[in-house]
Amino acid sequence: MRKFKLQVQTTIDGYMGGPNGEMDWLTVPWTDDMNAYVDALTESVDTIVLGRKLAEGFIPAWESGPEGETQESIDWMNDTPRVVISNSLTESPWRNAVVAGGDLAESIGGLKSGPGGDIITYGGGTLVRALIAEGLLDELHLFVNPTAIGAGIPVFPGTGGNRRFRLVSSRTFDCGILGLHYEPVRS
Repeated sequence: MRKFKLQVQTTIDGYMGGPNGEMDWLTVPWTDDMNAYVDALTESVDTIVLGRKLAEGFIPAWESGPEGETQESIDWMNDTPRVVISNSLTESPWRNAVVAGGDLAESIGGLKSGPGGDIITYGGGTLVRALIAEGLLDELHLFVNPTAIGAGIPVFPGTGGNRRFRLVSSRTFDCGILGLHYEPVRS
């Protein structure tokens, strides 16, 4: 079965975006050690899953070749098949992307049981919280930026119960970001 990984930037107080989705708190530029870590993380990945709201900005941004990114990274982001989770879209307006709607657990279960390499998601907020709440992720890779913003879009949902995770590894990068790799503890 394919592994489903989350890679998300977060503040030290647990937000993946400001109250209006602001990302001005991100630590940039990344250093070579962080770039190498992310390259290794995505080496086994052949599918990207995105929420619709994130896809609307993410896909066009990568298609335009964002400044500061290598051509290899741009090509990987654009050439890797993408699945956009949405109940409002019926077809994809983007190249190399399909839409999956309906029951989230069924959609993700179908992807994980299919052929291929690992799957990664970068969010957005609604999707990440739903994936965590439903226990659909196999690995969480949190990149904790040395910033606290006090309010915003939380990474973890209010589930009314405890979610347990096992720390697989941690790493401090030269740019000041702390990388935390967790796996959910399943009963």
